[in-house]
Amino acid sequence: MTHMLFRDDPYLQAARAQVVAHTDAGGLVLARTVFYPTGGGQPGDAGHLTWPGGALEIATTLKGEGDAIVLVPADGQALPAVGAEVEQTLDWDRRYRHMRIHTALHLLSVAIPLGVTGGAISAERGRLDFDMPELPEDKEGLQERLNAMIASDAPVSEDWITEAELDAQPDLVKTMSVQPPRGAGRIRLIRIGDVASPLDLQPCGGTHVARLGEIGTVRLGKMEKKGRRNRRIYLHLDS
Repeated sequence: MTHMLFRDDPYLQAARAQVVAHTDAGGLVLARTVFYPTGGGQPGDAGHLTWPGGALEIATTLKGEGDAIVLVPADGQALPAVGAEVEQTLDWDRRYRHMRIHTALHLLSVAIPLGVTGGAISAERGRLDFDMPELPEDKEGLQERLNAMIASDAPVSEDWITEAELDAQPDLVKTMSVQPPRGAGRIRLIRIGDVASPLDLQPCGGTHVARLGEIGTVRLGKMEKKGRRNRRIYLHLDS
């Protein structure tokens, strides 16, 4: 099992850890990690490892077997030995943009309160697919609403509920094609706004900013028809 330091503190950029395993595919597993693995539309983190006499670039991060998180090195690099102590450091600029875009996409699901059929995040832009018959007519008004929510600088926090509690509140799940992972007995929720009257509350395992103001101004990009009822909307950070 890999201890998920990014879950404890998504702003943690570096940490020491011990190498506990190598994978057959050439990756490595640390006892604890600041690297977020690909999931929920958010890309796996990149960065680098250093140790006495060595260094290694990490190209991406993936979920492994069980609770293991696998760091995938760039091609042709030697791995530190199992048992070695390494210093891990994120490509923070890239991760922080993922956090800003991911949180902004939660707001997009508030502005368009319809079922989400898909989504993706990159350091440049994010997008959500919605189950909707037609594209929004007032793109400018939608963009203004998003930026007004961001300007409120509401707090972003997490909470946990049991699987049974989630079953009793099915409306919390906005994604139609992907359900929150089960089996651990509890589900992580991301809350935007106050506990008593949140702006948004939904299951999510990704990393997010602590306050909406960190997102900065956003703009809506291309809007596409991707099927009979599937509509895709892109969102960009202004800086």
